[in-house]
Amino acid sequence: MLALEVKMRAVIHTAYLRVYVPDDDGVLLPDHVAPRLPQGGVIVSGTYGVWEESLREDVLRLEFEGRAFVCPRYPRLRMLEGLLAFHNSFPGMGGSVLVPEEVVSRAAAELEAIHRERPDARSHILTSPWHVPLRWFAAFEPGQRELVQSEDGTTIRYRTRRDSASRRLTRATATLKKAGFDESVIDPVEGLTSWLDDFPGDAVVELDYGSVAELFGDTELALDETAADVAASIDALDAGDFDDASDYYAAAAARWALAQARMYAN
Repeated sequence: MLALEVKMRAVIHTAYLRVYVPDDDGVLLPDHVAPRLPQGGVIVSGTYGVWEESLREDVLRLEFEGRAFVCPRYPRLRMLEGLLAFHNSFPGMGGSVLVPEEVVSRAAAELEAIHRERPDARSHILTSPWHVPLRWFAAFEPGQRELVQSEDGTTIRYRTRRDSASRRLTRATATLKKAGFDESVIDPVEGLTSWLDDFPGDAVVELDYGSVAELFGDTELALDETAADVAASIDALDAGDFDDASDYYAAAAARWALAQARMYAN
């Protein structure tokens, strides 16, 4: 159990990229199903940092095209993976200052134990604070955009099959390489593709603006066509039209600039 140190009322606006796997026989369902998280929880500070998500092992459910799908949350596993990834993003002194080595060792040992006890356990959810990374949009067609009304307000959602998402991302990677972009641009897209490719081809990939949608007004959300801008930028780049590619990408980046700036402010 974590030693809880601090609780405070706050919101980390978060977007999600989820993978739901087929559950036709119901064998993947645990005893309980996770509710959609409220738009404003209690941030808890403990041994491994801060979070506002329940550590209860449960799943999110989805019916898509007449089939049942589930997305296991594996919160503890995701917390540990996120901590180690954060540490490894700052090699040398930086990583050790931000995340002490003794904490890293303890987290790595716990993560290894989880994989030893549950070899099939893996993260089905990527999270992004304060914004949606533009590379996520490359996995979807513009027509898959849904403007969703819920008790928490208006949000945007995209859904597609995993094999289709992987094809789009593979094509985007090939286009970026052909255009001469360096590894700093290409590697994150390839990493996203590799993560998706470990799931079944008929799984469902969902991009959910989540509480990040609260950073925009209803009119802004209604006019948000980021996936269309990203797709148009890739198409223009593939055709060798660098001016149009730059204009479309700049439009998408500008739409998210203020929201993304909050990530660095926090």
